[in-house]
Amino acid sequence: MTDTAITDSAGTDSAVTTDRVTDAYLRRCLAGDRGLLDAVARAPFGQAFLAANGDQLLPRPLFLAEETVGRFSADLAVFFDLLTSLPERLFDGDTAGYCAALGMERRRAAILSRHPGRPERYGRVDAYHDGESLRLLEFNIGSAQGGIDRSEIGRMLLRVDAFAEFAAEHGLVHVHTGEKVARLYREAARELTGGADPVVGFVESDSGFGPYEAVAESYVEMMAAQGLEVVLGTVGELTERDGRLFLHGRRIDLIQRHFTENEMVTEPGVARAAERVFRAHDAGRVVLWTSLRSSLYHNKAALALMSDSRLRDAFTAEEAELVDRVLPWTRLLTPGETEAGGETVDLLGYCREHRESLILKPQRSFRGQGIVAGWATGDQNWADALADGVEQGALVQRRVVRRAEQVVLPETGEVEEYAATWGVYLVPDGYAGCSLRTMPIDDEVARHAPTRRAGAVFQFPAGAS
Repeated sequence: MTDTAITDSAGTDSAVTTDRVTDAYLRRCLAGDRGLLDAVARAPFGQAFLAANGDQLLPRPLFLAEETVGRFSADLAVFFDLLTSLPERLFDGDTAGYCAALGMERRRAAILSRHPGRPERYGRVDAYHDGESLRLLEFNIGSAQGGIDRSEIGRMLLRVDAFAEFAAEHGLVHVHTGEKVARLYREAARELTGGADPVVGFVESDSGFGPYEAVAESYVEMMAAQGLEVVLGTVGELTERDGRLFLHGRRIDLIQRHFTENEMVTEPGVARAAERVFRAHDAGRVVLWTSLRSSLYHNKAALALMSDSRLRDAFTAEEAELVDRVLPWTRLLTPGETEAGGETVDLLGYCREHRESLILKPQRSFRGQGIVAGWATGDQNWADALADGVEQGALVQRRVVRRAEQVVLPETGEVEEYAATWGVYLVPDGYAGCSLRTMPIDDEVARHAPTRRAGAVFQFPAGAS
């Protein structure tokens, strides 16, 4: 890695840790290389993709070292196995006791306790790059993963001659998550279909897709390019005939589940319709991807169990070291003592004192809702947020300061700095690509403001940095 100073539009220097590939890309853009500056704008995206993402694209891809991706994804596979072993390690296999430790409501716990055991290794980690390595912030386990359609950004960039030439020059590799998932679905449904391509049902709760319908249509378009038919619908729209499930007249071989235990509790009829799906799956008449076992570990409070030093007797020294390497200090916000900085401290007092280095997250927050960044909050508001967090069952996590990602704006030639969230996908056979969400560095707390941008990620080989 090298330290490179790129002059921004205000004439100041913004020192960032970068690599030779990024440095080469930025310098060519600053020199006015329209082939690279306009590569994203010229990429031949499909209509559905553009409808969902067209006004939210970062003008350039970002690059990661192959060894960084390999090391982090190998750690994630082990981390996943440790996380999904918590009921056995800490609660002697008592799923209900595990749910209670997470502060889960009784009705949700009752639903999930009916689906004990290890889930399929499938999910997306949201990670930050701190300048040295990737750090795990959240582990979204289960089938309802967003951002997969954005793997089309990298695929389409490689169809732009100027970028394809740059990629070949630097040995860049793009891992297409949609391609990995399509292969996974074919393998999962092989026994049911006899090796034929499965028809996939993208099944939401009865409340429907709402504002995310365009994203779902983009996913359908992407999977069609992979040779798979995907049918959109709700769980209540599924019908049964001759033992098989149908959606809008199409027989479904695999259900990509986007309804959760939350809708089974809050939406009348969802639990009843879901039971039909569960029975068909258990009888081998449809493949459910993924089972509700995934939801046992999707809860953010599970990460607090992984991080809390008081529970480390369940891990070997090597396992504990891996957890600390991957996951920032994370605690469930409950009154009492905990370990921080090698000392035993009162948790709430420590949080009040270290406001500027902490972030507060509701257990089931979605798309950043309810998150309170201590460094962007006054003392009194932070104290109030802590009190609310105790009441609602939030968790607190040490801040990871993201490295700045520099982007040359095609319209002006000026440099703007972005903060990136790296969405790293994991499937049974390992790493399955990476999606990218970015915000201008000054807006990074408002994670879902209109200035957010999606981008592609390419890996470069050893020696290129």
